[in-house]
Amino acid sequence: MLKIAWAPEYAHPLPEGHRFPMEKYTLLPEQLLYEGTVSSENFFRPTPLEEKWILTTHEKSYWEKLKNQTLTPAEIRRTGFPLSESLVRREIIIAQGTIQAVHFALQYGVAMNIAGGTHHAFTNRGEGFCLLNDIAIGANYLLETKLAQKILVIDLDVHQGDGTAQIFQNESRVFTFSMHGANNYPLHKEQSDLDIPLPDSTDDKHYLSLLSTNLPQLIDIHQPEFIFFQSGVDVLATDKLGKLSLTPDGCRERDRIVWTLCKQHRIPVVASMGGGYSTRIADIVDAHANTYRLAQEIFF
Repeated sequence: MLKIAWAPEYAHPLPEGHRFPMEKYTLLPEQLLYEGTVSSENFFRPTPLEEKWILTTHEKSYWEKLKNQTLTPAEIRRTGFPLSESLVRREIIIAQGTIQAVHFALQYGVAMNIAGGTHHAFTNRGEGFCLLNDIAIGANYLLETKLAQKILVIDLDVHQGDGTAQIFQNESRVFTFSMHGANNYPLHKEQSDLDIPLPDSTDDKHYLSLLSTNLPQLIDIHQPEFIFFQSGVDVLATDKLGKLSLTPDGCRERDRIVWTLCKQHRIPVVASMGGGYSTRIADIVDAHANTYRLAQEIFF
């Protein structure tokens, strides 16, 4: 059964006019239920994450400032969010959703988090709509509990997974792979284990050729025991914050490549949703929904 993390806190309200499209966190599960891709049994509601798992990834001093709402105005601006207690609670529930999804993936082969993919959160700071790095927390959870010792992060958001790269820069058991827009945020890129920077206006053919060449090689060489998939749909040509030119069909084929390889190699995988900022909310929801539709088709 495809298990999906979702909680009402995912749709945490922000001041009117804020550019981050929180409504997708409500519309996506509604769409999946309406079309029959999933039923209510597929969803689970995560609880807040235990502090000890946050501290496997983030510096205590940063976590204390976040928890106690004592970030400086400059630090808050870097996150892109107005800081609040409910926002921090949202982040820890998202991270717990990814940890719980880890166990479902080990059981069923795949699990998903309607939110997450918070790859711009570093050990000591938040950036780019990310306060806690749910993918890194999930990977460190696997390492600490000895459920996996070789992990691959596949980050296909249009923005480089800079926080994840920084967190695991000295951790050989976690291989970070980021395929992203070369001229997009962040201005300063960290060094992933493998970065593929893409020129503006990269189309389906070039993108899919690179992915279908590099990803099978990574899996063959590194033989991961577990995969985290950052499945942002801001690679679409319609995206306001992206600079690539993928069509919805191309984005769907991207997901098919990832899911098929995980299934073929019997590698458990957790997907976190990541970014999506197209002008029409329907384009965002449909592209994200394709990731879930294909997971059902390929794994079940």
